Amino acid sequence: MSGVDTRHIARDSLFLLATVRIAGDSAEHRVKVRNLSAGGMMAEGDVSVERGTRLAVDLRNVGWVEGAVAWVQDKRFGIAFSEEIDARAVREPVAQGDTSSPRFTRPSSILPGHAAVDLTRLRKL
Repeated sequence: MSGVDTRHIARDSLFLLATVRIAGDSAEHRVKVRNLSAGGMMAEGDVSVERGTRLAVDLRNVGWVEGAVAWVQDKRFGIAFSEEIDARAVREPVAQGDTSSPRFTRPSSILPGHAAVDLTRLRKL
C-alpha cells in the first residue's frame, strides 16, 4: 500500500449493500457502503479486519473489486481499491430486461383480447 494521501479525491455519501470476501476465507460478509469514490470506499459491518487485510468487494453494476483495508474504526473500515472504478455505475439502477409488470400483477381490465369480465362470476375475497 502506498503512503499517498487520497482524501482530496471526490467521494459521495450513499447507502447501499455490498458483499465482502476476505482473502484466504471463502465466507462472504454483507456490509453497508457509506461512501464511495473511484479509489475506495467506507464500509460498515460485523467484519473482523485489520489495516492491510486484502479483500474483494462485490459492487452493484461493477462486480468484484480487489483492494486492501486502509483503516479501521469500530465497525467501519476504509477500503483502498487496487484499480480505480466507475463510481457512478454503482449508483445506477440495476439494469433489467423487461421492466413492465408480469401478467399476473396487471389489472384484469387488460386481459389478452380485452375480454370483458363478468363481475357477477368473480369470487369475493
